[in-house]
Amino acid sequence: MSNDIITYKFRNNLPLEFEIVDVAQLYQQKYNMLVNPHRTGFFHILWITKGQTTHTVDFNTVTLNENSLLFLNKDIVHSYSSVPFEGKSILFTEDFFCRTLSDIQLLKNSLVFNNTYGVSSIELGSENRSAFKNLTALIEQEIKKGKDDFTPEILKNHLHSIILIAERELTNKNAHKIIKGPDSDYVILLRDLLEDNFKLQKQVKFYASGLSVTEKRLNAATSKVLGKTVKQIIDDRIMLEAKRLLGHTNDSIKTIGYILGFDEPTNFIKYFKKHHNATPVEFRESL
Repeated sequence: MSNDIITYKFRNNLPLEFEIVDVAQLYQQKYNMLVNPHRTGFFHILWITKGQTTHTVDFNTVTLNENSLLFLNKDIVHSYSSVPFEGKSILFTEDFFCRTLSDIQLLKNSLVFNNTYGVSSIELGSENRSAFKNLTALIEQEIKKGKDDFTPEILKNHLHSIILIAERELTNKNAHKIIKGPDSDYVILLRDLLEDNFKLQKQVKFYASGLSVTEKRLNAATSKVLGKTVKQIIDDRIMLEAKRLLGHTNDSIKTIGYILGFDEPTNFIKYFKKHHNATPVEFRESL
């Protein structure tokens, strides 16, 4: 374990903050980086082209079969399998994709990157599989041509299509029958506000006020979409970060408590045990 969770930024020697890479080659070049828990300041679309693999995302292991896609939002903590596999990884930053208001809305509201039920993994059906292969081939062809004034927009449009195809597949197969609307919009907005403030703000009132909605209305939205109250969602986010810090850093229990906004270590210990039925030390030792 290190003193902090390693965060990788996008490579700064590329003409665009976008690339498609061969996973087998990535294993050869960056094996230690891949297999150890880390964050990235950019988005991933991982496509398994042959065989099967697993991917660990915040203490959960996702099994991925051939022709599966895994969508990873920026800043989550994840690691690749220690056994190399064949596939492609599409990497891009928010700045690359979000050139217009509609781009921002698509990325913020996309089910594949903002799946309220967990990390999005999709096994492509035959029709969408063919479309996905064609689009990735077009991306690779465009990159080989070299950058000109049209390249960023062409690549973004191909990426846009990939996200929509994956969202269609996810919607068709998802057992929860995800329906977009005001309630799901509130959940997405809450998640964004929570991400920026959970270390210091733990009261439902703060988030309801920030979204210009009553606590009752916000609770109704989260209960309908996730089956959880706003307070439960806040607690889930705090506990996730606590587990990340306990599992992937050498920080003391006292330091982690302070990072998460607890004035006294005992308050953090009580809070953690209440929500996990184990103390922070017991959780760390279990790993």
